[in-house]
Amino acid sequence: MNLDLFNLATLTQAINLFPLQYGRINSLGVFRDEFLSTRQFVIDEQSGTLSLLPVNAWGGPPTLGSKVTRKARPIAVPQTAHEDHIDPNDLQDVRAFGSETAADMPAMRMAMKLQRMRARHDITAEFRKISALKGIILDADGTTTLLNLFTEFGVTQVTVDFDLGTSGTDVRAKCMTVMRNVEDNLLGDVMSSVRAVVSAEFYDKLVAHPSVQDAYANYQMAQERLGGDMRTGFDFGGIMFEEYRGKATTPAGSVVRFIASGEGHAFPMGTQNTFTNNFAPADFMETVNTVALPFYAKSALIKMDRGIDLHTQSNNLPFCARPRILTKLISST
Repeated sequence: MNLDLFNLATLTQAINLFPLQYGRINSLGVFRDEFLSTRQFVIDEQSGTLSLLPVNAWGGPPTLGSKVTRKARPIAVPQTAHEDHIDPNDLQDVRAFGSETAADMPAMRMAMKLQRMRARHDITAEFRKISALKGIILDADGTTTLLNLFTEFGVTQVTVDFDLGTSGTDVRAKCMTVMRNVEDNLLGDVMSSVRAVVSAEFYDKLVAHPSVQDAYANYQMAQERLGGDMRTGFDFGGIMFEEYRGKATTPAGSVVRFIASGEGHAFPMGTQNTFTNNFAPADFMETVNTVALPFYAKSALIKMDRGIDLHTQSNNLPFCARPRILTKLISST
């Protein structure tokens, strides 16, 4: 890869061309990308009531419409920048792969570095998206809150206890409770289906439950004929359940699970205006007030040509405009 070492446009194009490294939630297409020219976006919340109209005497006074209230919610997009470094010692006496000369080594090493930096942005974006589907968007440490959607909108998350340790539990009825919560709180949006990403522990209890076993066995036989993996989706009670085992390492070195043991999170698919992933432009002089890109990359020689600094940014915030639809699934037994 022949890279112009100090050209923002070229490096940015290169990092955006790298294939996605991580992202089951991304691949589901839940979030619609929005590319902003500012560092914040505004949610214009409009509320009103729909009520039945009584009859009135012919020629008499009609009923009056109620006032529609509006509230603008400015949401700031956080910056996420990452840097790395190419040192002369990384290149000295190292032959370029498949070549008798090391002439292309700086560009090759830069491409390798950029791809690794892109991968870190990708796993960070995946973590933020699953956090948004849980309703509380967390920073990389897994504990610091960037945005609590429930607090922002003044609502309480609905939690449904599937009680999968009890053989007499009507699991289909639990699914209907989840479905109805999503439907009741779409508030004017549409959906095509409901999906739940669940921990391995929840999934194993679900498919082993007496009221689910027969349906799972039949579904499994059909999938086996097609050579599919049952963990990528099992449709029961109107919900597509999927085992999701995402995890990553925090800056402190600990491992954070994207979904806690014994839990799951349900959300609608196919919405139009509920889920967005909002990108803000980088803070470079040449990107001021321009439409954002998913990723940016920049390089610069350090003093006395003693190396090259690499800088990347992906400034994004996934968002759910109707957080009460985000239903938490647990199994207390």
